[in-house]
Amino acid sequence: MQIRKRITITYVTLSVLSTLLLCLAVLVLFRQNNRYYFIKRLQDRAKIVASIHYQNDPQKAEYYRKLKAEGLEELIDENDFVLKVNGGNTFEYNTDLQLPTEFYTEVMQKKSGWIEESHRYYYCQVFDESGQKYMVIITAKDRRGNLSTLYIVRILFIGGLAFIILAYFLGKFLARRVVLPMSRITKEVKRISASNLHNRLPQPENDDEMSDLTSTFNDMLDRLETSFEIQANFINNASHELKTPITTIIAESEIMLLKTRQPEEYQEALTNIYNQATRLGNLTESLLKLTQTGYDGQKQVKDIARLDELLMDVKAELDKLQPGNRISLRLDDLPEDDSLLLIPCNKPLIELALSNIISNGVKYSNNEPVFVTIGATHKYLTVTITDIGIGIPAEDIPHLYEPFFRGKEASRYNGYGLGLPLAMKIIRMHNGELKIQSQPDHGTIVTIVFRKD
Repeated sequence: MQIRKRITITYVTLSVLSTLLLCLAVLVLFRQNNRYYFIKRLQDRAKIVASIHYQNDPQKAEYYRKLKAEGLEELIDENDFVLKVNGGNTFEYNTDLQLPTEFYTEVMQKKSGWIEESHRYYYCQVFDESGQKYMVIITAKDRRGNLSTLYIVRILFIGGLAFIILAYFLGKFLARRVVLPMSRITKEVKRISASNLHNRLPQPENDDEMSDLTSTFNDMLDRLETSFEIQANFINNASHELKTPITTIIAESEIMLLKTRQPEEYQEALTNIYNQATRLGNLTESLLKLTQTGYDGQKQVKDIARLDELLMDVKAELDKLQPGNRISLRLDDLPEDDSLLLIPCNKPLIELALSNIISNGVKYSNNEPVFVTIGATHKYLTVTITDIGIGIPAEDIPHLYEPFFRGKEASRYNGYGLGLPLAMKIIRMHNGELKIQSQPDHGTIVTIVFRKD
């Protein structure tokens, strides 16, 4: 079911329920009000009837009779009864009155009371005159109250029906007003595709939920556009990096096949082919490792290792690859509690990330000293790598994690621009964060912070 129809049905349903409750409340209150004023009229008549009965003066009695007949509004089928109370709970009984015993008992206790039977009201009050008690009972039908109740029921029915019909049209109007901004957003979104990701939804002037939705969608488009651009750059750069060694290999092979060569020429050509093939293999391996971390760097981790031991293993491996390096592991400030150094990890991948960052420090500092320190608390594990190399220009830092990106200064050194993006993905996979501070010609400080769950 469409949202517009659901809003309309919900609005009409709530309107019907609220209208019914309102009509019921009005009807109940109206009946109670009618009953209250009718009982008050019966009470006034009871007092007059008692005054007539008590009077020994004929003139006064005639006055009260006249007042009752002409001064009060006539009631339908009105009768009055005066019953003498003999004492205790006994009284004279009138056979014309067919009232329950409980009613008389209540009147004797409370000195007054009323009851309704067969649309007829009975009001009874006890009076005391010169030590003699009397029960005065006034009875009548409230035809006017019944007619006015019927009249108000008709008004409520017609008014309620009219309001429900009006609520239907108001509900449709409200649904249209509510859904209209969403329909506009849907219409604009359908126009956006991979070929025009630069388009954005117009931002509403009102600061409401639709404005938040539009802003969120525009932010998503920003991220998508950036991802598409990075993907396009990645493909272009990867194609270029892969094409260069392949082209060199093919060219060398074609030249050697044109005619018979001297052994030295064959050896030189094979050496060039081997170097380019090695470069191609290293590049392919780096790309495979980059994909192993997953698109969002959230692959499962399995091992539990000590961070200081991981760094020592990385240094031992770099000592084999670069025997003349000047890497200095500073492990003097390790905590006494060895458990603080434990980290859940994918051991080969975390060693690869640390190796990439430390070897970058060695490479870009022209083999100047590189210092590695560790910090550990109950909440964080920190690794800081400091070098005094060429540094990184401020404009290059935002692009460091883009695959194949290489700054102007870094272009003078061998590499593919994959090491740091790969390290960043691996560190993120291990619930970590990579921070880089650098100043050209003064060196770089790389801080890795692993958060403990």
